[in-house]
Amino acid sequence: MKNVIRIGMGLAMIVAGIGHLTFVRKTFQAQVPDFVPFSKDFTVLASGFVEIAFGLAMVLGGKKKQQIGLVLAIFYVLIFPGNIHQYTEKLDGFGLDSDAKRLGRLFMQPVLIFLTLYSTDAWRIFSKKNNQKTLSN
Repeated sequence: MKNVIRIGMGLAMIVAGIGHLTFVRKTFQAQVPDFVPFSKDFTVLASGFVEIAFGLAMVLGGKKKQQIGLVLAIFYVLIFPGNIHQYTEKLDGFGLDSDAKRLGRLFMQPVLIFLTLYSTDAWRIFSKKNNQKTLSN
């Protein structure tokens, strides 16, 4: 089941990344908070490439899947201000055309973080047993 979730999330990241570069590029630009020090277009394009890379890494898995999962979870935390910006500024996009829908999206980010950590076993990086095993190798 973890592999199914991990691969599904990876494929979704690839589609989202492609969307950043193409068909929803303008919509993603509206989500970029004004405090981001780069242009909105650069931010959207850069995050699109990053999302495609994360997606491929999640799909391919491999020996580094825990590290990939941890870094992706951090990425989800870092992009959360964009979701907050969409809610506070009442920006429509991605079918989120009401305060209730935009607020609901805010609660999806923790779910994405949990599924990422769960499907890659990234949480084990912090376990004492895993750290002892790593140190002995």
